[in-house]
Amino acid sequence: MADAVARPELAVEEQTRLLPPYRVILHNDDVNTFEHVITAIRQITPLEVEEAIEKTVEAHNSGVSMLLVTHQERAELYVEQFATKSLTVTCEPDD
Repeated sequence: MADAVARPELAVEEQTRLLPPYRVILHNDDVNTFEHVITAIRQITPLEVEEAIEKTVEAHNSGVSMLLVTHQERAELYVEQFATKSLTVTCEPDD
């Protein structure tokens, strides 16, 4: 009978799924250009150009746009990274 081999990638996936999800939310401002916001989204997140444009327009029109959902630590890192680009992004639990 063969011994079970530990598969670390599965353990990481299971742990990630257990972490509570957090929303990363982009806030509109009257300072930054569309180009700056889109470029920052592309540099910081895995979103494609079309998605970055959609999120930027949504934030402009409604005041906020949910960029993505991830675990809390990563969401907080996104907040810090966007702050370095002079953009307001917050995170909150995805209830």
